[in-house]
Amino acid sequence: MNADQDLESLAGRFPDREALARNAADFALRTSLDAIEQREPQVRAWVALRARQDLEAEVAGAARQALQALPFGVKDVIDLRGLPTQCGAAGDGKPAAQYDAACVEQLRSAGGIPIGKTVTAEYAFRQPGPTRNPWNLDHTPGGSSSGSAAAVAAGMVPLALSTQTGGSIIRPAAYCGVVGFKPSFGLVSRDGLKLTSESLDVIGWHASSVDYARLAAQVLLPRGRSTKGGDLRGLKVAITKHGAEQLPDAEAIASISRVRQVLEREGAHCEEVSMDKELDLLAQAHAAIMRYEFARNLAPVVRHDRHVLSPSLLNNVAEGFAVPDSLYREMREVQRELRSAWQALSDGADLILAPSASGTAPAGHAHTGTPAFNKMWSVLGWPCLHLPVTAGAGALPIGVQLIADWHHDFRLLELAATIESKLKP
Repeated sequence: MNADQDLESLAGRFPDREALARNAADFALRTSLDAIEQREPQVRAWVALRARQDLEAEVAGAARQALQALPFGVKDVIDLRGLPTQCGAAGDGKPAAQYDAACVEQLRSAGGIPIGKTVTAEYAFRQPGPTRNPWNLDHTPGGSSSGSAAAVAAGMVPLALSTQTGGSIIRPAAYCGVVGFKPSFGLVSRDGLKLTSESLDVIGWHASSVDYARLAAQVLLPRGRSTKGGDLRGLKVAITKHGAEQLPDAEAIASISRVRQVLEREGAHCEEVSMDKELDLLAQAHAAIMRYEFARNLAPVVRHDRHVLSPSLLNNVAEGFAVPDSLYREMREVQRELRSAWQALSDGADLILAPSASGTAPAGHAHTGTPAFNKMWSVLGWPCLHLPVTAGAGALPIGVQLIADWHHDFRLLELAATIESKLKP
């Protein structure tokens, strides 16, 4: 793959919003269902799909709303009325959800059409589901939001709801070559989500372009004050390549360099900053907080369904109950103190540029990769966005992670849209 020639496909495979607006409302649904029929047998991104007649019945009314009957997927830890929330666990017989999760209801009310439930790793943790990477079926799509990222990458939907506790939005976005957006902690309602970590869990989304990601944000996020827009002139960008016990490979570093060149060409000021000590501390905080809360939130599931749960999940629950209360409280204090330390950590930057992952998607399906470049930002709760940049080894996608200060979500999306446009040939 030539980087310039293939950037367009890395930014998204679903028709852009203008193309959809020029066609009848059912065009988007037909495009989505056709892509699912063609690619789902190999990609396996979906747990369950809604009946076609039910979807078609919704289109006419939804087309008059803001989202214009936009199809979207729902990660299977988020409730979708009429389908069970199985959380990627073995077994069956779970009852159908009676109500939509709040985020699903918001998108529905704005004219979105939920297509079905996308695959998740078991309880949004480590045990992979059956999903394959659309770019190369022999490689992982990442996790835990594997189905959402893969469904968007395969052109099945332009948007899919996802969640992140460590790196479950950004890493699959990186491996599958789509936009991944993790909002600021606390801005999107978690009602209807199977919670695993109350201090870390965030509902976000995968999208085929920044434009679609912004469209979802306009529905799901509280409107903030007006921002400076996406002008890159005079923008101050802090660059860190640090990961938790992991280094970025040459391709990941090259993606950072390419985006830096674009930023500086457009008048931004980029400078590498050292925040390694703080990021390592945040990685430690993530391990303690996640294990402690995961164990207590999954305890009822373990009590009743131990026989269908994976050894890795059971082991993590046991490890979580071994985390001392004192360590948990200490790490929560670290989280509180550093969340408001944007100026100190970023050296007063407007934006942080960092790797999304150590490199392209690893081969194999036994694991989903590590959140070494994501979990620190999840502890902080700052908004993060993965932006596809180019194709790496084996024609697998690679990109960068953009991070903004807490509650500067729309500013991050505006800047990402500008950078995305400048990266195009």
